[in-house]
Amino acid sequence: MIQELMLPALPEALAELRAGQELLLSGTLLTARDAAHACLAEMVRAGEDLPIDLQGQAIYYAGPCPAPPGRPIGSCGPTTSARMDPYMDLMLSLGARVFIGKGPRSQKAMCAMAAAGGVYLAAPGGAGALLAECVTHSRVVAFENLGTEAVRALTICRLPVIVAFDTKCQDVYVLGVQKFLED
Repeated sequence: MIQELMLPALPEALAELRAGQELLLSGTLLTARDAAHACLAEMVRAGEDLPIDLQGQAIYYAGPCPAPPGRPIGSCGPTTSARMDPYMDLMLSLGARVFIGKGPRSQKAMCAMAAAGGVYLAAPGGAGALLAECVTHSRVVAFENLGTEAVRALTICRLPVIVAFDTKCQDVYVLGVQKFLED
């Protein structure tokens, strides 16, 4: 049975997740890709107030396409997460604990997540149009000038993901290879 997880998630709920577990996410998350991460980092370096509160937030590495008529958002697939690894310490220090994207992460990023009680969830790549069907509301909350890379608050219902890295330092990308080699 696939477990459902409400966002923002409580630390206790994140601690119970296990690598390889399938989830359906509902609630609210924020989108942020490379450009938004760079803007947030620059604002922190400059001592400026941030336009959003990241405490307890889930960050979806996505830059949604413009919405077609009658829809809240266009295609909304994950981007390669490793590009955000240089910002992991910053995002954790700002309170984010759930990160959603695709592909493996660096050892440094995973160690930082584990130390902070964070998790990494993998969304299916190449399924952006289908994932957009899980979005019921979208609004820009920061960096509108970045276009598709603006930070958006998305209300989602049953977005499918897999726990790729859990709070016990289990990595589905490593476990998957091990299982394959055993078979």
